[in-house]
Amino acid sequence: MRSAIYSRYGNPADVLAVEERPLPEPGPGQVRIRMGMAAIHNHDLLTVSGQYGIKPALPAVAGTEAMGTIDAVGEGVLHLKAGQRVAASGQGCWADYYLASAAGAVPLPASISDEAAAQLISMPLSALTLLDFIGAGKGDWVIQNAANGAVGKAFAMFARKRGIRVVNLVRRDAAVSELADLGIEDVVSTSQDGWKETVQAITGGAPIKAGVDGVGGSASGDLLSTLGENGLLVSFGLMSGQPMQLSASDMVFKQAVVKGFWLAKIAPTLPREELTNLIGEIVQAVASGEVQLSVSEVFGLSDIAKAAAAAGEAGRKGKVLVQG
Repeated sequence: MRSAIYSRYGNPADVLAVEERPLPEPGPGQVRIRMGMAAIHNHDLLTVSGQYGIKPALPAVAGTEAMGTIDAVGEGVLHLKAGQRVAASGQGCWADYYLASAAGAVPLPASISDEAAAQLISMPLSALTLLDFIGAGKGDWVIQNAANGAVGKAFAMFARKRGIRVVNLVRRDAAVSELADLGIEDVVSTSQDGWKETVQAITGGAPIKAGVDGVGGSASGDLLSTLGENGLLVSFGLMSGQPMQLSASDMVFKQAVVKGFWLAKIAPTLPREELTNLIGEIVQAVASGEVQLSVSEVFGLSDIAKAAAAAGEAGRKGKVLVQG
């Protein structure tokens, strides 16, 4: 079977290659899935480049989230069967077939497209878990940067469903209309002079409880400066590639708290019932159209290097997907 392999860490467009590998056999509690479409996430690219918190043994098959049709089930799997269409995370899913935990495989209703199903879990689950992590409730104001990213969009949409008010910061003027097309409101471009005053006008001066920072660098300090007393700043990503730059006076006089968020560490600590409820909320919201998962381009598996290059480009309006 075809698999997207990397034998060294580096630029994904340079080190990824499609090679033939043996068909994997599902072990106890696993399912084998014929990949239909897979998402290319930022953490996938960082993993291949050797810059992520997880470094697989090399050579490795890339990819962590996909959808497809169950092809075989392992011992002890009773609730799933061959032929079912599912979304499932699993290491090495940029391949014709991949293995996944049967417990984590999500059966898909017909109302969810393959394109949405390929990105159904990781980013939306991060967004929902972030909302719980910051402790935001109905009527609270929160603020996020990188709002036009996959997590940012989902965060804004799920917050709206829960009655949480969000100021959505973007770095390009064009991104304001992109988010408006998805029904996302209160979008502010930080490229505009006086954007902090615009934030104040949007909130009416109400305190902002928490900020979600996916950029780092000076953007972290900008976000912190908008928070109210005892505000929480959550570091979620580092798109700028720069360390967080925070004002000591904002930290001290606001009695602010800074925390890091990594779903890979948090998800395993969630009670099974809570995780199931979160997944159910995602499926319902995507199936109903309340949460939209955008797609930028779709590439064939054989063009994985081109797909990785496209996924790394700035200004995309949605996910780059790989089709099996």
